[in-house]
Amino acid sequence: MKVLCFGSLNIDYVYSVDHFVAKGETLASTDLQVFIGGKGLNQSIALAKAGAEVCHAGAIGADGKFLLEALNEAHVNTDFVTVLTTERTGNAIIQRDKEGDNCILLYGGTNQMISAEQIDNVIAHFSAGDYLILQNEINNLRYIMEKAHAKGMIIVLNPSPMNEKILELPLEYVNIFILNEVEAGQILNCRNVNHTMLAEKLHEKFPNAAIVLTLGGDGSIYIDRDTRLTQSAFKVKATDTTAAGDTFTGFFIGSLLKGKGKQDAMKYASAAAAIACSRHGAAPSIPTLNEVEDFLIQQV
Repeated sequence: MKVLCFGSLNIDYVYSVDHFVAKGETLASTDLQVFIGGKGLNQSIALAKAGAEVCHAGAIGADGKFLLEALNEAHVNTDFVTVLTTERTGNAIIQRDKEGDNCILLYGGTNQMISAEQIDNVIAHFSAGDYLILQNEINNLRYIMEKAHAKGMIIVLNPSPMNEKILELPLEYVNIFILNEVEAGQILNCRNVNHTMLAEKLHEKFPNAAIVLTLGGDGSIYIDRDTRLTQSAFKVKATDTTAAGDTFTGFFIGSLLKGKGKQDAMKYASAAAAIACSRHGAAPSIPTLNEVEDFLIQQV
């Protein structure tokens, strides 16, 4: 069984600020750091650190070759990453405030230049039962999903960042949704629904899919045809939440692939996300499996 993460690769410019800049305001930042990032890259690294053997597919510009080095250092296969010379690598401008919260401005760059030819070439190397991990920071998602579904791959969708494009996708092909309560509410077009009901409604809409609903400090919920699980969040002092969701996704799927049960996968994912929140940066904040296991021992 192989794992393919077909997703974004970004250069993240992180500005430390007292508060998020307002309309018409000029605000001086107290620090600037440059990190590797992109939801796809983050999730590939999280999968690898959770112990999965993962291939990454996507596109970068000539300015992004150091992203390949980072993926390779994390033992992610980069054979399916295309280097384009006509566009810059996707990047993100991230404001991080004193509480560790963030807001993000994205520039798609090469992430929006995924061709049908590249998709065909990549999917040809995978088989029925292999996992495909997707987010919403690259183009041609519908075509990727159609090709993967036709091949019988297990499709995992993290519909982030959420926008109208998600609603245009063949969501009935998704086998596992990993999403937060805002994203779930937007897919269902409903508000002010309690967490459990939100997860149940999403499962009613997609009865063939497993639902993993993340709730920040309130933990997470797992629902499929036969199972209802909850997992509390681990309490840490948050300094940067940038890659918490990506870390959760990578460790949840990675844990399943390593043979852990669903409850243990939720626990490991929650612990990994908590550790990531306590560190600065996106990909650099993702812990190793050993760090997660040591953290869990300390919680007993």
